Amino acid sequence: MAPHPRALLMLPLAVLLLASLSPRADAWGKEGHIMKYLSEKAAAAVQDLLPASAGGEMSTVCPWADEVRWHYHWSSPLHYANTPEVCGFKFSRDCHNSRGQQGMCVVGAINNYTDQLYSYGDSKSSYNLTESLMFLAHFVGDVHQPLHVGYDKDEGGNTITLRWYRRKTNLHHVWDVSIIDTAIKDFYNKSMDTMVETLKMNLTVQDGWSDDISHWENCENKKATCANDYAIESIHLSCNYAYKDVEQTLL
Repeated sequence: MAPHPRALLMLPLAVLLLASLSPRADAWGKEGHIMKYLSEKAAAAVQDLLPASAGGEMSTVCPWADEVRWHYHWSSPLHYANTPEVCGFKFSRDCHNSRGQQGMCVVGAINNYTDQLYSYGDSKSSYNLTESLMFLAHFVGDVHQPLHVGYDKDEGGNTITLRWYRRKTNLHHVWDVSIIDTAIKDFYNKSMDTMVETLKMNLTVQDGWSDDISHWENCENKKATCANDYAIESIHLSCNYAYKDVEQTLL
């Protein structure tokens, strides 16, 4: 018997983004898209929907949305939400593509693909739920990278050039890849496993993140997946950390 569609709602709510070694040079490198801690029912549904090529591992399909964005041109704006310099996110103002089509941003995408996954187990569903899952897995990662909810004027930091140690790069790439790569190297003895175990420990120990889990799993409108809350948190992180004290030399 297929898990109840509501079980899939827990995918974007309870998921934890963990790090892996060897970052990629594309958006929010693979290290930022390793996912753990699904509920039992959600895990069963995910296993049913994953393509055979995934080998049962969701992490292998998380980069898929980046790989197809040039084929699915319409999906490009779904990876981010650009905001004015007000350190806040408003769906009605900020979630649209360049043509003004509402809902075409990372928050709208998370809501849309979660809604599609509600049809799991319904024989009348016309959605490609495997693609829905792969899009959702990726976009949940994207919305948690602060500069995927950055300023419109610099394209989420893509046009701000700087040096990360000796390497010339841009601010967006630093937050996509360089910070995690450097953290693994400098603080976790170049070991992804060590970093993952540290994060897992923080989920269970007192004074860690254990008290935050119930908050992460709930929001006022559960069917909306809390994506709006995620975006608000990300733009606050962008303002308070990513953009802070950065000399904004635009390309």
